[in-house]
Formats: sequence, C-alpha cells, structure tokens
Amino acid sequence: MPRHILLADGRSIEVECLSCALTSGLITPTGGTIYESTNFHAHQDVAYPIKGLVILASKRHFYSMDELTNEEQIEYISLIHKIRKEQRKLLGIDKVYYFYNEDTTHHFHLWMVPRYEWMYQFGNSVESLRPVLLHARNNMNDEENMKRVIEGIEILRNGLRDFSSKSR
Repeated sequence: MPRHILLADGRSIEVECLSCALTSGLITPTGGTIYESTNFHAHQDVAYPIKGLVILASKRHFYSMDELTNEEQIEYISLIHKIRKEQRKLLGIDKVYYFYNEDTTHHFHLWMVPRYEWMYQFGNSVESLRPVLLHARNNMNDEENMKRVIEGIEILRNGLRDFSSKSR
C-alpha cells in the first residue's frame, strides 16, 4: 500500500517502499547520492536536514541483519567504517548515533546520526533522537541550513569517491 511522505526539501511523494524508490533512482535524495555500489546506497536522510546524517540502505529488499549475504556483510561493515571515518575527518563530527530497526516500513537501512552541540538540549541518550529529528524537520528547513546539508553531502561524496571493493 503506498505511503505519503513529506521530504525535508518540501517535496511530497507517494511510494510503496521509500528505500526501494531511493536506491533504484526513482526518487533523488536531497543533494544526490553520497555513495553507491552494487549492494548499497548511501544518501542524506530525505526527511531530516542534519548535516552529515547518512542513511546506508541495501539495494536488495530485506529487513533483517541476519539476511545479509557474506559479500554484503563484508561490504556493509567496510562502508560503515569508511563513512564514519570521513564524517570525523571531513565534517568534524565527533559522535554518531547508529540506528537500525527491523520493524521499519521500508527495507534494511542504517541511520548514522551525528551529534551536534545543539542536540544536547533534547538529552544525551538515544531517547533524544526522535525529538532531535523532529526539531530538524520542523525548524531547520531554511535555505541557510539546507546549504550546509548540501555542502556536507558534497564533502562526503568526494571523500568516498575512491572507495571501492579494492579499498577494503
């Protein structure tokens, strides 16, 4: 059954599976793709305009970690490692919350949510994540912040440009 989704850039879409629409190219995420391989697609979260927030989604439609193939397992951890390294080195992100759940309405993906100083007003634990995301969605869609988000996407894309299976 199609779902109605409001994107951070103001676009409104209706899709069966958001991840499938993004990884197949049906929908272009804000700022474009950060990194893409045969198995995975990395992009800025489409709903929450936070610089450096990366979604790492599988291209294959499945829901659980234990469904990764051996090849996907190796690539997955290598990509998480590389993205995190570039978040720290290129964007100065000291801390990241990793969030993955198996009861999602779209398929397997990992959220890599940076922790910025402004976020601590919502708390210090994973419980603060939802209020942080809602604050970003409702209060940070202005032109100035979206420029910073796009800049972060471009910086990460450039940092991941030479990453491939040969890098692992």
